[in-house]
Amino acid sequence: MSSIPSPSLPLHRTRIVPAVVAVAFFMQMLDSTIIATSLPAMARDFSTDVVTLNIGFTAYLLAMAVFIPPAGWLADRLGAREVFLAAIVLFTLSSVACGFSGSLTQFTAARLLQGASAALMTPVGRQLVLRGAPKAELVRAIATITWPALIAPVVGPLIGAWITTHAGWQWNFFINLPLGLLGVVLVAFFVPQAPAEEGARPFDFKGFLLTGAALALTLAGLELSSASTGGWGALGVLAGGVLIGWFAIRHLRRAPHALLDMAVLKVPTFAFATLAAGTAGRLAVNATPFLLPLLFQVGLGLDAVETGSLVLVYFLGNLLMKSVTTPALRLFGFRSLLVANGVVAALTIGAFAFIDGQTPRLVLFALLIACGLSRSMQFTSLTTIAFADVTPAQRSAATTISAMLQQLSQLLGVAVAAAVIRLSSYLRPEAMDGGMLSDIRAAFLCIAAIGLVSALRFLALPGDAGAEVSGHRRR
Repeated sequence: MSSIPSPSLPLHRTRIVPAVVAVAFFMQMLDSTIIATSLPAMARDFSTDVVTLNIGFTAYLLAMAVFIPPAGWLADRLGAREVFLAAIVLFTLSSVACGFSGSLTQFTAARLLQGASAALMTPVGRQLVLRGAPKAELVRAIATITWPALIAPVVGPLIGAWITTHAGWQWNFFINLPLGLLGVVLVAFFVPQAPAEEGARPFDFKGFLLTGAALALTLAGLELSSASTGGWGALGVLAGGVLIGWFAIRHLRRAPHALLDMAVLKVPTFAFATLAAGTAGRLAVNATPFLLPLLFQVGLGLDAVETGSLVLVYFLGNLLMKSVTTPALRLFGFRSLLVANGVVAALTIGAFAFIDGQTPRLVLFALLIACGLSRSMQFTSLTTIAFADVTPAQRSAATTISAMLQQLSQLLGVAVAAAVIRLSSYLRPEAMDGGMLSDIRAAFLCIAAIGLVSALRFLALPGDAGAEVSGHRRR
């Protein structure tokens, strides 16, 4: 195998590595969404109820939160390719263990292993892509590895429902075996080795404990707050996570060999795309797949088949944008595209608040495709500009911090949407027309407003931000 790739490598290699990483990402993200429709069947086999079964999913979430922070250190010490390969193997084996679980205890233990391996997979896989892609190819590479995050939440529940009905819930996990084997073979053949860092910094145990506890409590608090039984307990857990997070950030800024290099947050484009503006934009992106099925099934009373058909139209919009992103960025640049497309994305999300049972199907199809197109463009643009100005020395910390904040934004999207629905239901007079539909509409409007604020915030970016990556030249 060769050493670290350089920009002079053939383009086919800089495109194959992102495709290989995307296969692994798709396996991981599909697993997170595919089993949503399997919960009743799993609960019956484990002789428990759906609410109690949630511990298996909380365990996955907590393990992922704890093991994301040390991912960069492990990649530096052991080699990114080796860590990524080990993560795929562990994720595949733990998936098989989930399928063979005969009790809730066994299932929870297997989910803990799954979560730990998934935590390593995301930041280390992205680090492999950044290492091998010249800046001119970065947009294409990032677009390749972001499609799993856009597609899996949309198609996962549909695939899961079909598998559960025709083969049994266990096959939602067994399906990862061929995907994992494919990933291992592809990584072994196409991802070049790179030597581990010589004299790698010592492991920051205090930083690991603080960041792990902060992430675990914050994510658990968000997960609990999105459930109907959350209440004050969820707020307490969330507050504990934020408080420990403050101590973690203070430690990371002062420690001589910190687990994460916080200096990367001084890179303006990275800070814009990962902190406030970027998190708000991803929140809006991640809330939409959660709200659409609620609108169609609960709000409009459509059956599962009709809902699935409409969601597939939305998925088509996500897919169609992939070939357009690179030339659009070259033509308009990051700032113009993030602002204009972000406004379009927010407006299309808000437009769903005005959908009712009388809306013509043609209009609904057009709105779904437009929403999918703008969602895909915004997600890819945000992810790409985050790494546009990150130096090779900062990539390890950047990929880890980005993975942490993206995990938070995913849960924030669901938590905020669920909170708005519950608040609207609480404040709504019982005699008010619309019932649950009006609550879902309120959530769409709130999420759209957050997306709009995020888009306008990118006006503060310089006009030539990320120009070396996008290829855009101001006239």
